Order: sequence, then C-alpha cells, then structure tokens
Amino acid sequence: MIINKMGIREQNEAAVLKTIIDNEHISRAEVSNLTNLNKASVSQIMKKLIETDFVKEVGIGDSTSIGGRKPIQLQFNHQSSLAITFDIGYNYVNGMLSYINGQRIAILEKQDILITKDNVFTTIDSIMAEFTPKMPPTTHGLVGICLAIHGIVNQENITFTPYYDLEHIDLVSPLSQKYHTAVYIENEANLTALGEYCFSSDSTNLLSVSIHSGIGVGIIVNGRLQTGTHGTAGEVGHSTLFPHGNLCPCGNRGCLEQYASNKVLFDTYSHYTKKELVNSDIFAKAIRSGEKSALELAQQNVEFLSIGLNNVITFFDPEEVYINSSVYRKIPQLTKDLQQKLTSQFTQNTKIKNSRLGEQAPLFGGNVLIAKNFLNIEDLRFPTIDFL
Repeated sequence: MIINKMGIREQNEAAVLKTIIDNEHISRAEVSNLTNLNKASVSQIMKKLIETDFVKEVGIGDSTSIGGRKPIQLQFNHQSSLAITFDIGYNYVNGMLSYINGQRIAILEKQDILITKDNVFTTIDSIMAEFTPKMPPTTHGLVGICLAIHGIVNQENITFTPYYDLEHIDLVSPLSQKYHTAVYIENEANLTALGEYCFSSDSTNLLSVSIHSGIGVGIIVNGRLQTGTHGTAGEVGHSTLFPHGNLCPCGNRGCLEQYASNKVLFDTYSHYTKKELVNSDIFAKAIRSGEKSALELAQQNVEFLSIGLNNVITFFDPEEVYINSSVYRKIPQLTKDLQQKLTSQFTQNTKIKNSRLGEQAPLFGGNVLIAKNFLNIEDLRFPTIDFL
C-alpha cells in the first residue's frame, strides 16, 4: 500500500488549523490532545502556520494545576486573507468584501436592474472596481471570488436559470483570469445553507429555504452540503403542488414556486390592487394596516409553502429549517403560522426559524465556500461574529 505522505501532511495541517479555529486561545499541548498528533508534529505544523500568517500567538495562558511554564495561546489569524462574494439575482446584484472568516469590510448593492448575459460581467466589474481601493493589505490577498446563482449549477456549469439568461455562460474563466484568483459558482440556496450552518446554527442537519423569484432549499446532512448527481438537490420549488396547474419555466405544470414564491406573491397583490410597484416593504405595510387582500394572500402563501415544507422535511428529517424570505423576515408572524401548519408527527418537532443572516446569507455562504477551499477544511465553522 502506497502512503501519500504529502496528503497526510496536508490533512494534519488542516486538522490543526481547524482545531485552532474551533477553539480560540488554545495551547500547542491542547491542540496535540484534540488532534491526537504528537507534540513534535504539532510544533512543526504550528511553526509553518505562524510563518505563513494563518496563526498568531496572542498571549500567555494559565499554568496547569501542577505548575510549570505557562502555555502560549494560539489564535487563527482571520485577517491574513480576503474574499469577495456576489449574490446575482434576476433584478439585482449584491456584493461583499470580507476577511476570510466572514468579517465584513464593505457591502455594495445594485438594485432594480435586469441581469442578462450582456451586462452580468460589467455589473460585477463595477462592484469589483469599488471594492479594490477598500481592500486592506493582507498576507495572502484576495483568495477567492464566489458567485451565488439563482438556478442550477453543476460542476461550475450553469445548467438552468428560469428567470434570467445565464445558462451555460462561463463566468469562472474570465473572472479568474482578470482578477488572478480562484472563482467559484454555486446555487444561491446551497450557499445560503452553508452560511446558516457555519455562522448561525449548532445543528449538523438543517435545511435553508430561499424564497425569492423561485424557491430553493439548501440541504446540510451531517455537516455536508448535499447537491445531488446533477446539482438539482433541493429544487423543491419545482415539486408539483397542483397537477396540470400553472406552466413553469422548467417545463412542468403546477410547480410550488408558481404559487408560493415572493415574485408570484407580489405580482398577484399588484394585480389585485393595481399597484405598479410591490416589494416586501409595501406588502408588509399592507399586512400591518390590516388590508384584507394582503392578509388573505399571506395566509394562502403560508398554506402553499407548508405543503412543500412538509414534503422536504419528511425526506430529510432536519433539526432546523431556516426561512430566508424578505416577506417572512418583515412579517415574523408568518413564520409562526408556518410552524403551526406542520402538524404531522414527522414534521411537528422540526424548528422553523427566520434566517439570522437575511438577504446576506448567500454572501456569507460564498465566503464559507472560499474559506473551505483555501484552508482545505471541509467541515468549517467560524466563531460568531457581528453580522449586522
């Protein structure tokens, strides 16, 4: 049996670094105990991590009960590298510049623009141009760019985007060549789930439901993102709610997102009220004022969404479900109503929560994807930071 010494060394380095990230202010001896690596190996790895600025010594800890020299405390240096993440919706692009642990440096938003294959690069470039002068000096610089796509992504190929024309557009190569860094693309709901797992939750099994123009579910099982064979895992928005119902861009009829997405909710309310512009702020205001049409549509939305949630919870048996919707964030009662609709013995014990990360969840998730690849750590969680 041939042993890959380089692979083992990299695994050991990743294990040591993960232990330091998971346990701030930890000594070399404690790292040795937690990783089951001998002290000599830990010291050698630590020397390299300090030299490369991934770890820093931050002070002296307490001595043991039997006395002896006080240990030097170690801490992950999150300011050694930078990440940039984008959430590319059909009518907006949000961007975030941050340190590798998700600590934000700058946020930029481009709203009320229809994103197409003709303007997606110029829109990204305009945000990058604003981020560049804001980048603080770091040892490793910009180590990755991640793009959240509202559609299906399979092995860096965008295979289906129902609400804009980015299918089969190569976003990775041009951006990687222009900005000289790794570029990743992933489904928005999947990144949202990664963000919730890394920054919001203690659970190892969770679902994150993204409700925007469509409805997607990010799935975390035993700490791992589940994407499926073709990248279509979690496309609950394209499960059938009404056989022979409304036509969906996916080719099916009666899909859940044709009845329960935010876009459909706003379009329907606009049709009833003759208001040209409807968004979550306007709809929430109508709910708070007790407007009958808004209240009826909100309860209908809860009813439809609860059916989809009942199905997906039954499939995956998560501990928690995070709802990422601007409507449900601004009308928290709807989340409680949704919980009450889940009465099955298979779903009633699953906790339904509003997202802590809100509209920035896919940006934080993109940060996680960059960090996982750059740091070579699969199951990554950072200590809680000040998100908002």
